[in-house]
Amino acid sequence: MFSLIVHACLGLGTIWFLVRSNQAIFRRPASGPALTTLEIGLYAIGIASIIAGWSFNITFVAQNTDSFFTNPFVGDGSWQQYLKLMFANPAAGSAGIDFSIANVLLLPLVTIVDGRRRGINRPWLYFVATLFASFTFGWAFYAATVERQRRHQAGVDENSQPAIGTPA
Repeated sequence: MFSLIVHACLGLGTIWFLVRSNQAIFRRPASGPALTTLEIGLYAIGIASIIAGWSFNITFVAQNTDSFFTNPFVGDGSWQQYLKLMFANPAAGSAGIDFSIANVLLLPLVTIVDGRRRGINRPWLYFVATLFASFTFGWAFYAATVERQRRHQAGVDENSQPAIGTPA
């Protein structure tokens, strides 16, 4: 169980570092609500995925270990056993390989390339967050960040342009 506590702390630390690295994006927008319905929905989906996934992870570790301190990399209740069970049968293997490719290749590719284009600092941290939270959380967090950045940009555009029908 100690490894899960460390895992959770690393996840929270990654999210904190990502938000801290992008303070301009995560500050309150000049106009409108602090969070839009879309942002709330994305965060809710991400958090729900963490709760659902972690309930299974905690059960997995509790059922496969017999002490508080265990090796998180090899042996019972470890990543090695987790990955082996992810491919325990063809149905699990199909879902496991699809998830693995999406999480290890697609998410980092999209968030790093798109994030850099958008000026998001350290976009690779969205992938790192998935290692500690959930794949769904990483996508939802990235989408919420992009939405928040869009709102900031819309506020700048609206404030820098004279209103229609008013002298410049």
